Amino acid sequence: MVVRARRERIYPVHTEAGSHLLTLVHSLPLSLFLSQCSWLSPRRWLNLQEYQSKKLMQESGVAVQRFYVADTASEALEAAKKLNAKEIVLKAQILAGGRGKGVFNSGLKGGVHLTKDPVVVGELASKMLGFNLITKQTPKDGVKVKTVMVAEALDISRETYFAILMDRVSNGPVMVGSPQGGMDIEEVAASTPELIFKEAIDIFEGVRDDQALRMAANLGFKGPLQRQAADQIKRLYDLFLKVDATQVEVNPLGETPEGQVVCFDAKINFDDNAEFRQKAVFAMDDMTESDPTEMEAAKWDLKYIGLDGNIACFVNGAGLAMATCDIIDLHGGKPANFLDLGGGVKERQVYEAFKLLTADPKVEAILVNIFGGIVNCAIIANGITKACRELELKVPLVVRLEGRKTTYHSPTHSHTHKEVYVWPC
Repeated sequence: MVVRARRERIYPVHTEAGSHLLTLVHSLPLSLFLSQCSWLSPRRWLNLQEYQSKKLMQESGVAVQRFYVADTASEALEAAKKLNAKEIVLKAQILAGGRGKGVFNSGLKGGVHLTKDPVVVGELASKMLGFNLITKQTPKDGVKVKTVMVAEALDISRETYFAILMDRVSNGPVMVGSPQGGMDIEEVAASTPELIFKEAIDIFEGVRDDQALRMAANLGFKGPLQRQAADQIKRLYDLFLKVDATQVEVNPLGETPEGQVVCFDAKINFDDNAEFRQKAVFAMDDMTESDPTEMEAAKWDLKYIGLDGNIACFVNGAGLAMATCDIIDLHGGKPANFLDLGGGVKERQVYEAFKLLTADPKVEAILVNIFGGIVNCAIIANGITKACRELELKVPLVVRLEGRKTTYHSPTHSHTHKEVYVWPC
């Protein structure tokens, strides 16, 4: 049986966005709104630049390319001279991927360059620093480059894959490796699963010598390189524990023609719950490329993503938020954002969420869609009333509250805003 909610119209809506909202409210079954993905409070991912990750590995004794960081072209030139390397690689430091194929608004093509001449490093850096690098993963105007990494370029004779991650099945950390590196490990697992090797690690005992040597052999390291690779594996595990990582992925863990085992590229995921004891690591968080509105939302434990539409969404739960965006689109409207309040929302967060939504000049109407399971609808209602009163809301507002304390706390008593629609249960 499909149950439809009662609908109560308070005032007329005079905008196209408001009309789309009413069409949505009048036509949809309540059952579409009753699923939730998670009640956990949203957290931002920790963003580290490439050189910062390399520094963490270097501090744990992991073999990485020699490198320096520069903020000016002259510093880059001096760094290249100090390296005294046969070949130098210059890398623009931004968080977005696709740097190698990117384009600068200075006219320079590519955010990664190889050269044997330190003078060229300085010239290239002058066309990178202070200019925007545009890649497939950046905004259309690109991201301003403030730092470059000047590193020793090494040849790779063979690439392998190695990772340490937390595994639910093993109830602890697991090593995963493959002699087929430099490519997506998912492809290797799908096409040649026999080339994927796993070793469960006893969290109390750590990585044993025989485990490290066996993994090194499975990765294809032979002779003296096997012992060298085993040593790097143990150092990577030390890093994993030291920084409270949930994953350390090295791809490739490479072998050079000179007989070195080097970590050429790595991804480190951190446990957000360990922030209180990893202050030095979390202090490196680079937020310069983050959207200011998303950063403000994160301060209030709100998960916000801006979109291109004109109907703002104010929802609790990621699943319900995504469904709400889809339903708006289905009925001819366009969502202006994804906003997940989470399950433990407080009245102040409701107010701050409304401040974020109303600050967007594209917003022509606001849809509040709340399912009160863990969330107390009274908190939402009080927050909405406060926002309407203090923010002088100038766009139509449609409120749908369903669940705990809906009956006695629906904000129908608020006459501070002329265009409010309430959809109580």
